[in-house]
Amino acid sequence: MNDKPPIINCHVHIFTGGHVPPYLAKTFLPWPFYYLLSLSFVVRFFQFWYKYPHSWIFKPWYKKIIENIYKTKMFIARTGLLRILGFLIGIVLTILVFFILYDLLSLIKKPNHSIDINVIKLKDWLLNYHLIFIPSSFGWRLLIILILFLFFKLGRNIVWFILKKIWSFLGIFPGSQSKELAKRYLNIGRFAFYKQQSSVFGRLRNQYPKRTGFVILPMDMEYMGAGQLKKDYLYNKQIQDLVAIKIKKEFQDCFYPFLFADPRRIIEEGKSHFNYKINNEKIELEDCFIKKHIEDYKFSGFKIYPPLGYYPFDEALLPLWKYTADQGIPIIAHCIRGTIYYRGKKKKEWDRHPIFEQVKGEKVYEPLALIEIKNKDFINNFTHPLNYLCLLEEQLLRKLVGKAKSNTIREIFGYTDEKTALKNNLSHLKLCFGHFGGDDEWRRFIELDRDNFSSQLVKNPAKGISFLSENPDKPTRGKLEQIWKYADWYSIICSLMLQYPNVYADLSFILHNSAIKPLLKQTLMNSKLCTRVLFGTDFYVVRNHKSDKNILADITDYLSEHEFDQVARVNPRDFLNNKLHGPLRV
Repeated sequence: MNDKPPIINCHVHIFTGGHVPPYLAKTFLPWPFYYLLSLSFVVRFFQFWYKYPHSWIFKPWYKKIIENIYKTKMFIARTGLLRILGFLIGIVLTILVFFILYDLLSLIKKPNHSIDINVIKLKDWLLNYHLIFIPSSFGWRLLIILILFLFFKLGRNIVWFILKKIWSFLGIFPGSQSKELAKRYLNIGRFAFYKQQSSVFGRLRNQYPKRTGFVILPMDMEYMGAGQLKKDYLYNKQIQDLVAIKIKKEFQDCFYPFLFADPRRIIEEGKSHFNYKINNEKIELEDCFIKKHIEDYKFSGFKIYPPLGYYPFDEALLPLWKYTADQGIPIIAHCIRGTIYYRGKKKKEWDRHPIFEQVKGEKVYEPLALIEIKNKDFINNFTHPLNYLCLLEEQLLRKLVGKAKSNTIREIFGYTDEKTALKNNLSHLKLCFGHFGGDDEWRRFIELDRDNFSSQLVKNPAKGISFLSENPDKPTRGKLEQIWKYADWYSIICSLMLQYPNVYADLSFILHNSAIKPLLKQTLMNSKLCTRVLFGTDFYVVRNHKSDKNILADITDYLSEHEFDQVARVNPRDFLNNKLHGPLRV
């Protein structure tokens, strides 16, 4: 094993709770409820919890209490009469909590008149016959609610079910999205005790063999419309912390941090963030934030997260992509549906796709309509893997460059007119689709047994889907509309990997799902695809499903040694090697 190059995990996060905006719940919950579910509150709670109450479990008095609780529960469980008594107490508490919460919610919104009359009659009848007693003290009412919710699960579920039937707006608590958000909050909370990224990194390293390398992906969430970050956790400070780790001698051969690329920051900070000149058709960086970290501190690549509210082919990004393509510097693009996305309102210019068209009539075309309304839906228009064809495919890039507001963009790519090929293109862009489109899209590929697009990987394993047409010189207008709407993301990503020399995909997050195993084995049987798949876990985001050491054990169990070495040792080095920094030392 020692003669092999080390494992490289190509997709991990070590940012802390402080780097995440407070109001991720903004599009899940109505005002003012998302303020109550503030991430900063969750983070502070976990920091308090691990500093104080969590330490109690090591105290003798706490162990004695737990032992007494156990003895009490077992005594009740072994005594039939007490079990019956406990059941009856649960019924009474359920009725009491229902009326307490009913009165409270009625202050917010009155229920249906007939329902209200019947509930009041029932409560009065129970009170008149002294079958229940509802204390007037708020403290006693709160205690009753807590006892029911903590110790009587059946009663809690019954109360919640009935209240949701009476007040429909309670249906949002908890919905599937709210549950996913809660899991994400709690997951961040697990690591909130650590205020430094170096501490989180230490927790990650302890789960892997020595010499394992890690691609560290920061997050710039200051433009997503979910609240402001505190000064000490702004993006630039986050990157400074990564520099402090990277320059340590012990981490120089295992710590591969990326920069985050957001066109809104490039525009807002201008040349202080991204400054360049054109020299012999090449982009040369001048003094700026990006040059300092990529060329001086030798950061390994760029991370983009389009669902935060931008396309990967945004005009402000194009010069940067020309620089990365020529230098062989890698880009990792988030490509999965998720809970971290833009929280603001949908802009009017997002109603149509900037490049793709749809059929309007016979031989008449118009920009592709993007009719999604909710944030969780329209942000996938930014995430969609077909967007990257606008960068990789010269004909689409030419259209994009021709529409650019800046003449500098046309100069960079050698634009003549819409009918003449660009002098310089991005077909050699080194790009990785983070999360490989998502395990839901892998499942969709497997289930689409009558779909024309998903069958292309089987019929033509060397190419996959023909995006423009079988004859690239005569593209079929309107075909991209069909692919956009109906092709699964797994097929699109694999086809891009087959057709462009430097396109990769990593297995981060989806590795927690054992259902992907058969398709992963099949993917690695393709001689081209097997050299482009990268091992990654999405630490610590994936933690609410599995720990990293669990994921590592799983993948080494179901992949052969050769397959694992290919995706975890060989391919990551090909991906990270570039002209600017040269090959990895180990």
